[in-house]
Amino acid sequence: MALKPTIYKFTITLADLNNQHYPKLNLTVAQHPSETLERMMVRVLVFCLHSHDDSENLLAFTKGLSSVEEPDIWQKTLDDQLLTWIDVGEPSFERMKKACRLSKHTFVYSFNTKSDVWWKQNKQQFDALPIQFFAFEWEQIKALAKQVERTTNWSITISDESLFVSTKTEQLEAQWRVLE
Repeated sequence: MALKPTIYKFTITLADLNNQHYPKLNLTVAQHPSETLERMMVRVLVFCLHSHDDSENLLAFTKGLSSVEEPDIWQKTLDDQLLTWIDVGEPSFERMKKACRLSKHTFVYSFNTKSDVWWKQNKQQFDALPIQFFAFEWEQIKALAKQVERTTNWSITISDESLFVSTKTEQLEAQWRVLE
């Protein structure tokens, strides 16, 4: 019998100062049985980073780890064209090569202690692909994951390369950087 995902509900008051975008997001996130809370947390943060006002091009979580044919997050047009492919973690070159063929924009967000090693080993190969690569700070992601509850209400402010997260009990920061 297969294990079922754990469902989390996030209500996020977002203030994206970089893009002058101020929505209230109601997100339902399924945590795959093999997914860590830290990875799920990065998916939520990345969703916030890519949130937009364009109602014709829908941003959505996919089946993620349950489907190797889909990214973690995608943006599609109303006629089902794939505009943006977003992966979390350290994907293979072949996977990202396919992603670049299928979508107009491709992003990868790494988040753990092996990010720099993975990047050094794969950078030369990835340089040929039109992908933007980023890394979150692992310790900051671990601290945020400790604040997650099954029903979570947060305020998140995006400014420059930082997300400032107000939880019930703490004010935390999650920074990301471009991998070069």
